[in-house]
Amino acid sequence: MERAVLQITLFGLLLALAATQPNKDNWDIYSFHINSTVTSRYATTVITSRMANRMDESKEIEFHVRIPKNAFISKFRMFIDGQVYDGVVKGKEKARQQYTEAVSRGQSAGLVSSVGRTLEEFKTSVTVAAHKKVTFELTYEELLKRRLGKYELQIHARPMQPVKSFKVDVHIHEKSGINFVEVKGGLALADAINKTHADNEVWVNFYPTEDQQKTCTSCGEQGMNGDLVIVYDVNRDSGLGDIKTSAGYFVHHFAPSSLTPISKNVVFLIDRSGSMHGKKIRQTRLALIHILNDLSEDDHFGLITFDGSISYWKRELVQANQRNLESAKIFSEDIRESGSTNINSAVLEGASMLNAHPREDSASILILLTDGDPTTGVTNLEEIQSNVRVAIADKFPLYCLGFGFDVNFEFLEKMSLQNNGVARRIYEDSDADLQLKGFYEEVATPLLIDVTMSYNGGTNLTQTEFSQYYNGSEIVVAGKITDNDIGTFTPQVIAISSSKKMTFSNPNGTVESTGTESADHIQRVWAYLTVKQLLKKELLLSGAEKENVKREALELSLKYSFVTPLTSMVVTKPEGGETEVLHKPKEGEAPQTGSRHQNIAYSGTVMHTFGARQASPGARQGLPGTPAYGRGLGLGSASGSASDSGSRLTKLNAGRAGRDPTMTQRGHTVPLVGLGLGFHAQDPTMTQHDHTVPLVGLGLGFHAQVDVAPTQVHATIVPATDNIPVSHRFLLKTENQSIPLCFDVTGDVRLKLLHHPTSELSVHGELDSVTNGGFTRIVIQLNADLYVDVEVNKITVIEGSRMTHHTGQDPITAGSWTIIRRDKDIDVAGGDTHLVILIQGKDAQSFLWPVLRQQSSDSAEGILALNPVYEEVPQTPTTKLRIKDQENDVTRDNAADYSISPPLTLDCWLLSADSALQRRLEAFIV
Repeated sequence: MERAVLQITLFGLLLALAATQPNKDNWDIYSFHINSTVTSRYATTVITSRMANRMDESKEIEFHVRIPKNAFISKFRMFIDGQVYDGVVKGKEKARQQYTEAVSRGQSAGLVSSVGRTLEEFKTSVTVAAHKKVTFELTYEELLKRRLGKYELQIHARPMQPVKSFKVDVHIHEKSGINFVEVKGGLALADAINKTHADNEVWVNFYPTEDQQKTCTSCGEQGMNGDLVIVYDVNRDSGLGDIKTSAGYFVHHFAPSSLTPISKNVVFLIDRSGSMHGKKIRQTRLALIHILNDLSEDDHFGLITFDGSISYWKRELVQANQRNLESAKIFSEDIRESGSTNINSAVLEGASMLNAHPREDSASILILLTDGDPTTGVTNLEEIQSNVRVAIADKFPLYCLGFGFDVNFEFLEKMSLQNNGVARRIYEDSDADLQLKGFYEEVATPLLIDVTMSYNGGTNLTQTEFSQYYNGSEIVVAGKITDNDIGTFTPQVIAISSSKKMTFSNPNGTVESTGTESADHIQRVWAYLTVKQLLKKELLLSGAEKENVKREALELSLKYSFVTPLTSMVVTKPEGGETEVLHKPKEGEAPQTGSRHQNIAYSGTVMHTFGARQASPGARQGLPGTPAYGRGLGLGSASGSASDSGSRLTKLNAGRAGRDPTMTQRGHTVPLVGLGLGFHAQDPTMTQHDHTVPLVGLGLGFHAQVDVAPTQVHATIVPATDNIPVSHRFLLKTENQSIPLCFDVTGDVRLKLLHHPTSELSVHGELDSVTNGGFTRIVIQLNADLYVDVEVNKITVIEGSRMTHHTGQDPITAGSWTIIRRDKDIDVAGGDTHLVILIQGKDAQSFLWPVLRQQSSDSAEGILALNPVYEEVPQTPTTKLRIKDQENDVTRDNAADYSISPPLTLDCWLLSADSALQRRLEAFIV
């Protein structure tokens, strides 16, 4: 009887919880306002979302926005039942303590994470009582950067439901006057936009009706999800530029017009290694031909392609005349990919070419395009950086373009900064050639070189020396005015133009106070710019110098409440409430992980609970690493947990069926937390006396807290065992479709990753437990007697009866194959096959993920060799995809893409493994 009562009670409870699964249809966004004010190119944007729970019971309400990557969040507030919950910016170490306390109570933490090329995503949710309202308010700040002669203010709106009161208000004020203004983007509905331009001010108001919110380019029945972009530029002269002062601070915008372009010497270094095969090399060839067409006849140029060796179009710089350009285009069209990657030799050869052919009154530029890490020649990254720095010797800038996410972007960024250049990521997309061409256009026309900005009477200055100033760009310097004495403040710019040394100064000798800026506006511009530059400077330093720069950046971030890579924003309820911690990543950085209870959602999920504890957004969307609720993503599966004096419920599977977690009688009551994960949790049992009691038949991703009375069951939690099946999610990327396929594999299985039927090569991978979320081992059979066994901490080569273990980073030779281990990946190359095994991390533990970069056989088999082709089936009640003439039911979901480092989360079409693989999954299990 006790068994029956317990089973019915818990099953009924979980059915009740099922009815409260979060659903955006349960809340109403009745007001969504974005207000952006731009003064002197510095934008402050406030997003305010007002929502109401229209249901008769508590519901989880979600706030989900995207902001520019270049921005710093400076304020976040929630208004609930007359109370205000403010975010406070703290150093990461101090925030970590509150974060640790929060997650130890089973609460969650938040992140801001990169999404796409220009945006970061912030998501939070809160449980709101029946018929109550909540207001979210997020503020972020950014200094607009001038590119190609214009500034762009990007505003992203994604309420994802039509909103009764939807408003975007933009006000731009520029003292020097506004030359032009344009409104574009997927949300740009002409009928809903009102634009007013009056000399030095612009007002843009975007007030679409609910019907209009369904009809724009980035709109649909689910409402808006797209960008409104305000493009403008200011009036300019050929003098000193625009200087504004206020409250003892100044900001100087320098972008003189009407200057004669300087002829340039440019060498292009093009990676043609095997990993550039396919679309990458085609787009590179196309972009290079476009760039050659844009060279001026006064320019001189050189072309170097490289894999493991170096190839020259010509061994010296030549003039960009018609004959040479046509020859260079033929050379470019014939670039073919193969082999390894020798970045060190390529950059040194390019620098040597520029150094060997100096020309007076010209500007030299070195541009490197690569998609991977060095795999041959000098492979130590610090040694390469040192060699390049010596070769260039501050004579010209090095610009590094990292194609895709397989590159070590931090390595490229540091090498660029060491040599007065910048690094830019080129995204693997249909417009990659336009991205390459667009970058070149930014540096195509040098107007000044050796630019020095001096400020007599100024202190605490941002960067004041610049190797080159390009047409369409802008130099910005900010600082403090000594003793706030404007009378002694004298700015001056000295630079070299096409034919002479030039001095730019104020004809009146001094600068007048503008007096029109708000008291702290210029000060915040200075702080923003200083923090940005200190974070870059920190990359170049080590030891005590590095720590001093970090400390300075941290102090400024705290003073001005900027959420930077050194700080976190903490939001805590009154005593007894929960805590959220908001982080900002560096470029390309993966979401940070901490306790295994943490939400490590790519989208930066944060959960607050005001009332009944329910699933976070991660539960609904299947975000990686989500504890106790929801489906796991990629290889970041979730685990269930229970809290009572450190007790833990045995692991339940996220996204698949969790089997046989048990509870054994010990004489005291334990509240259960985290029953059921996303789908059906099958056959968990409780042992009482001599019989087994079924505990749950349905789990729906909740922190379901169940107190079992002592008169019914007395139990403790049995620790997790390692034989519980774990669900892992895989992505299958397609070349011609923007959305990949994804499918789940359950269990600690060994998978056939690659096999060449015509050779002895095969690659197998052993899946890890949920703790690691990836592969524990990758075993590569090179021939009948030669194997390479790769683990996170060691590589074992088995040749016949001989076995050797390798733990360092010295290159390993196995037959005709070469294995190179680095900090974040292991490179395996031989013949026409190139495999990279990435070392990913989660919950302070590491796992492996293999990526096939190059293989020549069309008959290759295995998961890594799959390249599915599908088409969407139109006009069906539910989404279907047609794969090889078979229609398959799919759902729109997302998955962590561990084939890039750091991983990103991608939208995908989720379907069964058999459907995605077009054969039974068992065929891929070893």
